[in-house]
Amino acid sequence: MIPHSDIFSITGHKPFEKIALKVFRFQYENNLVYRTFCEHLKVDKQAVKSLQQIPFLPIQFFKSHEVVTGENAVEKIFTSSGTTGMITSQHLITDLSLYEESYRRGFSQFYGNIEDYTILALLPSYLEREGSSLIYMVQDLINLSNNPDSGFYLHNYEELTSKLIALDESGQNVILIGVTYALLDLIAKQTFQLKNTIIMETGGMKGKRKEMIREDLHEELRIGFGVNAIHSEYGMTELLSQAYSLGDGIFECPPWMQILIRDTEDALSYVGDGKTGGINVIDLANINSCSFIATQDLGKKNPNTTFEVLGRFDNSDIRGCNLMVL
Repeated sequence: MIPHSDIFSITGHKPFEKIALKVFRFQYENNLVYRTFCEHLKVDKQAVKSLQQIPFLPIQFFKSHEVVTGENAVEKIFTSSGTTGMITSQHLITDLSLYEESYRRGFSQFYGNIEDYTILALLPSYLEREGSSLIYMVQDLINLSNNPDSGFYLHNYEELTSKLIALDESGQNVILIGVTYALLDLIAKQTFQLKNTIIMETGGMKGKRKEMIREDLHEELRIGFGVNAIHSEYGMTELLSQAYSLGDGIFECPPWMQILIRDTEDALSYVGDGKTGGINVIDLANINSCSFIATQDLGKKNPNTTFEVLGRFDNSDIRGCNLMVL
């Protein structure tokens, strides 16, 4: 077993790669789904010596298999959102403390002390269902803020508008975390000129509005809220860590998380900085499920290790991601 402290004390690329290779071997030996996938690719565990040689499990496996490393009891099951009839992802969590440590440390790295903020959450589509990992995280951040003004809002836009204006005018630091379509609905009812508030969108129209390209979306939100930049959170049900963008759609990972960009034509090879491809995520906090996930997102990496999310694969475009059906 790899101690949590080894994961959360990583500094720099070499220590990251060293721990990632240890995690790969641990998961190969203790995760039947992942090992079977690796064997299908004819991967020799001993021959894997770099991040690029590690097999990345297609994210769809979380819809069809129980992706668990080890034999510990499941404490919590996080599920993805989906329309009626859709098969949703399930992330079986055997140690919630890993998730809590990951998002608490991640938030602190990018935003500082949680007690310096009022946290307002406008996440109706998440709040109206069970099993959302985002709701679990935001509820904990609200509790940790130790602020009576922090809280969730559902469809009570007028109450949220009054609260937001009052807090901002009082000089209180505020973070409004919202699903994209709900933030657009809010500024359709009321425009703002906020000076002390961070607007953080978590992505997703959830079928409520037409999808928009990021630049247009952020410009509309920026003008509607009267802020200089729109922040973003990049996370998903299948991960226990988040990357954050403090503006312009440029994301940065915490030290225990990295991304690689795979070739869209060949899922087992990679493209260089500045080139578009599929996003592969290494999330070392995912030690009890799978830390190496090939997502359905398209993106590109910058030379300084930041990255951008450019869209999603059309299902017909996921070449090499459906490498096997167990």
